[in-house]
Amino acid sequence: MPSSPSRARRAPVSADPTPASLGFRMPAEWEPQAAIWLSWPHKRASWPGHFRPIPYKFAEIVATISRFQDVRINAALPLQRRARALVAKAGADLKRVTFYNHPTNDAWCRDHGPIFVKHDRTGEVALTDWKYNAWGDKYPPYQHDNQIPPRIARALGLRRFVKEMVLEGGSIDVNGRGLLLTTEACLLHPNRNPDLNRSQIEQALRDMLGVHTILWLGDGIVGDDTDGHIDDLSRFFQEDGIVTVVETNRRDKNYRILQENLERLRSLRTPQGRKFKLVELPMPKPSFCDGQQLPASYANFLIINGAVLMPAFRQPKKDAEAAEVLAGCFPGRQIIPVDCLELVWGLGTLHCISQQQPA
Repeated sequence: MPSSPSRARRAPVSADPTPASLGFRMPAEWEPQAAIWLSWPHKRASWPGHFRPIPYKFAEIVATISRFQDVRINAALPLQRRARALVAKAGADLKRVTFYNHPTNDAWCRDHGPIFVKHDRTGEVALTDWKYNAWGDKYPPYQHDNQIPPRIARALGLRRFVKEMVLEGGSIDVNGRGLLLTTEACLLHPNRNPDLNRSQIEQALRDMLGVHTILWLGDGIVGDDTDGHIDDLSRFFQEDGIVTVVETNRRDKNYRILQENLERLRSLRTPQGRKFKLVELPMPKPSFCDGQQLPASYANFLIINGAVLMPAFRQPKKDAEAAEVLAGCFPGRQIIPVDCLELVWGLGTLHCISQQQPA
């Protein structure tokens, strides 16, 4: 439940010293979670001509997550009555679902939400608040989305670290032990931080997220309007293991992109000087909407307590193959395919709409 107003007012804002200097780090996604954050969908233009099923899909996802842990949802008050009804109808454990009166422009909480950090010694959970510009000012307005991190900090009474640099949560992935995976196509794109060079961006990531090594891949997949988010490409599944999508059809537009990224991964080394354990994840067959190739990728999975939610695309053979690969990466976790063919019409799926809060 939201904290009392008196506690919320005491939430401090910190810019200096940095989270890393104070002992905070961004946990890996497989570490224990307190909740998953979502932003309730309402912007029809994000799924042009195909919005009708999206709130029902969100409700299904809320219900699935609520079997395992709390779900916290940003939604302006006028949206909440219908959202609650849909979530209840989907069979959610309502004791684990909390709505917050946090207006948003869009539903992509991974990118406009906070990136949480944790202090291992004290157990304190805090959040980092970066600038958000809708992937290079592609989809204004986004003023409400930019207010989600401070609103969450006030609601939960969490310490907030502010950084005046554009960063989306979907553009990074961490192993929780000092390594961060990202792409040049996104973080070095001039529509994000034109005044910052690679070394300055790397230092900001170290200072804010408690990492020490930045691992760079190249381009993102075809159809990805985020300029190459890592969460459609390659993800850590253990401290020294990375699962990465590959395309076997040489005629596919993604073939060369993904082969080049695979070669980069093969050249990377752990801090101990060893090769990473690489697991290849298939790509689904290309999906299109209104003639546009969609960024459908099995790498956009979401890890929660006890389970992994995997995007599925109504391709039984490919979906099953991907689920088998992820089951090998996450023993002891239930692999739950979620039909995302309609969701990906908005150019993102499960990881894009969610943000984990560590326990």
